[in-house]
Amino acid sequence: MALGRCRFFGACFIGILFFHGFCACDRAPYYSFILNATSAPTISYYDYIIVGGGTAGCPLAATLSQNASVLLLERGGSPYGNPNITNLSKFGAALSDPSPTSPSQRFISEDGVINARARVLGGGSCLNAGFYTRASLEYIRAAGWDGRLANKSYHWVERRVAFEPQMGPWQSAVRDGLLEAGVLPNNGFTYDHIKGTKVGGTIFDREGNRHTAADLLEDANPGGLTVLLHATVYKILFATKAGPKPVAHGVIYRDASGAKHRAYLKRGLKNEIIVSSGALGSPQLLMLSGVGPAQQLRAHNITVVLDQPMVGQLMSDNPMNAIFVPSPLPVEVSLIQVVGITQYGSYIEAASGENFGGSPQRDYGMFSPKEYD
Repeated sequence: MALGRCRFFGACFIGILFFHGFCACDRAPYYSFILNATSAPTISYYDYIIVGGGTAGCPLAATLSQNASVLLLERGGSPYGNPNITNLSKFGAALSDPSPTSPSQRFISEDGVINARARVLGGGSCLNAGFYTRASLEYIRAAGWDGRLANKSYHWVERRVAFEPQMGPWQSAVRDGLLEAGVLPNNGFTYDHIKGTKVGGTIFDREGNRHTAADLLEDANPGGLTVLLHATVYKILFATKAGPKPVAHGVIYRDASGAKHRAYLKRGLKNEIIVSSGALGSPQLLMLSGVGPAQQLRAHNITVVLDQPMVGQLMSDNPMNAIFVPSPLPVEVSLIQVVGITQYGSYIEAASGENFGGSPQRDYGMFSPKEYD
């Protein structure tokens, strides 16, 4: 796709830094470079502009800030100080919060599946079940990535946010049951993606505090990075007369008060606008900016910058079949720690605790039992 200096990074980094499903210790680190977008200047200039501060945007911003000026724009707020995000015992509370300030934005797909988009710095790692694993070697080879560089990235991420889980009675029973059912071999504790039964990593520490992609910003260069919260980007600006292909050179975003701001790329051959707004947010932003199926854009009175029929198409999700087993006795709260990776490419996992009981007051969407006629 001819977009000049505009790059889509979501799938790439999520493949390397795989936080399962859908962040942050309870005590916030001091980030001098994180500001509310209301304090941003009307016009600013950077070497790189990253749209979306999730599991792709945060590590990318930290890396690029070492040798360049970087602007990271996040439409949500901070994960720190919110126990519904940071505390293991509160898992699911954010998913059941439908308020406008919730870090979780619920939606229902066209085929009726309840799901949620993250709306917080750290992205999906603030809402998910906290399981951490590396990508398979086959995936890395197929993507054409440098295996040594991927391993170097793994060690960085694992030093910051990954831990060996403490196995309780429920997860131990799940492991033993998978082995008895023939999901072999027993691979013990490992971050590697290998067939059989394994105990994987978790982004919850031993005190039950969640660590997220936002924690990776601790390794950023404070002098090279600006992170703006509650900054909703609604248009990428393209130069269309400088050559045969449109070239992205800036973005327009609104702060929480509704005021408009513009951020532009500095002059430089390697400077880029990087869209890492997730599987839904990235194509949405491209289409709002005039990149997508021309007929659909014109139907919404959007000026066509580039007719790209595949933007927003072929979206699919991983199917999940959940079995809820009521217990007559209390069961400890545990999230995903054990996984059975079968020879058929399916995954068997289990969680436990009252968080998954479901009630009219606490509907966790895909994590709650449903009744269908």
